[in-house]
Amino acid sequence: TNIFPYMFTHCTVVSYNYLFLPTYYHTLKQTQQASSTMKPIDLYYASTPNGWKITIALEEMGVPYNLKMVNLARGDQRRPEFLKLSPNGRMPAIVDYEPFPGRGEPLSVFESGAILLHLAEKTGKFIPKDPYEKSKVVQWVFWQMGGLGPMAGQVSHFVNYAPHLTKDDQTYSLNRYRNEYKRLLSVIENQLAHHAHIAHEEYTIADMASYPWVVPAKRFGVSLDAYPRTKAWAASLASRPAVHKGLRIGKGIDRKPSDPLHSDMIKNLFQASKM
Repeated sequence: TNIFPYMFTHCTVVSYNYLFLPTYYHTLKQTQQASSTMKPIDLYYASTPNGWKITIALEEMGVPYNLKMVNLARGDQRRPEFLKLSPNGRMPAIVDYEPFPGRGEPLSVFESGAILLHLAEKTGKFIPKDPYEKSKVVQWVFWQMGGLGPMAGQVSHFVNYAPHLTKDDQTYSLNRYRNEYKRLLSVIENQLAHHAHIAHEEYTIADMASYPWVVPAKRFGVSLDAYPRTKAWAASLASRPAVHKGLRIGKGIDRKPSDPLHSDMIKNLFQASKM
């Protein structure tokens, strides 16, 4: 049963078109050129670093998916239908219609790190089979979820949004989070002194988790020139076709930081409310 009764899907092959749905969501169907008989996963998504993690992973793994755009500024993430999938009211979230062999019921997964782990284990890609090496990758996914992502998100808030929300001096807050962001970049820099990638010699979901939060460093007022290994690592990932495509999925549909904020957007994006 589709719990989103007002959604419709515009289906294309390889490329994608937009179908504007003013009441709920943009819905796209993304069909991989090399997809198997695997049923498409529904991805509830906005074009942000946390969303990019999952579009990159799906493109890298060759998993077909229906892309359902969540308009954060309009408050789609607060709708009861979405909260059934993501109780925290944050995207991304997925519904996998073939989550495990021999188990037919759909599985919804929320939190980007959990989704990355689910997809890697489902496909057997971008995560080591050896339990010791797998543990290292999982640790670095959790590191990103607990450190790099939240701190970079706070930098983003004080760079992109706070100046539009208040006339108060934000210098302390911005410097606090920017300095922590720099410290976390130095952790990546030190790690890359010993490995070609963050958690392993091979490219893994740990890289997919962290890369999207390194991409906006310049916008955050941080130069990667101070982190040469991180800069080279980021450039190597940017050259991957699936990464390039994943960063551009759905771009321009939702609100951009430069767009003016009105009161409803502020409420939907920043103000606490009962879920």
